[in-house]
Amino acid sequence: MAAISVPVLGRDGGETGTYDFDGDELASTISKQLLHDAVVMYERNKRQGTVATRSRGMVAGSTKKMYRQKGTGRARMGAKRTPIRRGGGVTFALKPRDWYTRMPRKAIRLATRMSILSKFQDGQAVVLEDFDLDKPRTKLAAERLKTLGQYEVPALLAIDGHDPDTWRACRNLENLWVRPVGDLNAYDVLHQRQFLITVAALDALLGRADQRLAA
Repeated sequence: MAAISVPVLGRDGGETGTYDFDGDELASTISKQLLHDAVVMYERNKRQGTVATRSRGMVAGSTKKMYRQKGTGRARMGAKRTPIRRGGGVTFALKPRDWYTRMPRKAIRLATRMSILSKFQDGQAVVLEDFDLDKPRTKLAAERLKTLGQYEVPALLAIDGHDPDTWRACRNLENLWVRPVGDLNAYDVLHQRQFLITVAALDALLGRADQRLAA
């Protein structure tokens, strides 16, 4: 796969350098079927499955006929619990259902890396020098996004680890999701239009963090 070169944006929104890596470091190819299966899995697992309706056997009432079958001049009628009467049971009553499903762990990891690679190939990935804020203030986070031109766009920000200050500053921004790079999944990456990732997070994703420390 061809090499990928992405500009690195600083705090002022200007380029401070480039980040070069081979696409094979994320995935050798992109499988639309695997990405589809992963998204369906995450959406299924979000379903509560607690819906329920009453069948005719669960509705209160006698099983006796409403009136005799013959001699009345009217159509025959069964018990008042029948589904064709108001207040009766439902013909095919819904029952609580467990929608949980699971893919192999290797497939989930590969789908995540494929989704990230697709963002770089589609030009929807932005590499940031960092996303450090002076204070954990939503206003500061919003100003940083405006400087980067990513404020009004649904975006996912990937950072190198759990940072309570960054999460606190970004939690009230409607269009921004924040995830540590170790918690990324294909659904979150594909759901948001833009993918923002810091240099440190991208190093951790590609396994270059140890190399930079050694250098």
